[in-house]
Amino acid sequence: MKKLYLSVALFVAFASGAQAQDSMVGMNMDGMDMKEAPSAPAAHAEGTVKAIDALGGKVTLAHGPVPALKWPAMTMGFKASAQQLEQLKVGDKVAFDFRMEGSAATIVDIQKE
Repeated sequence: MKKLYLSVALFVAFASGAQAQDSMVGMNMDGMDMKEAPSAPAAHAEGTVKAIDALGGKVTLAHGPVPALKWPAMTMGFKASAQQLEQLKVGDKVAFDFRMEGSAATIVDIQKE
């Protein structure tokens, strides 16, 4: 008899959980406030262009400390647009703003000094 009650209880619990999941499938998201998460603030640095990978959309920069992120001086790769890369050449001194997107750094603005 205990097995019967346990079986019925498990069935009811499973059935109600499945019903709740099914009701979300056709859920209408219209009218819901689905604002994008705010993007990370841009950080500023100055450095020297060490390499350019136009096909890969990257520039390698040896930059000074970045106080906003508590970073020491280092050399690292940044994602950059084709338009940003076309104005650069290896050896250029630059000032740039970038944003961290997960573990990738993306150039927001870059100017030759």
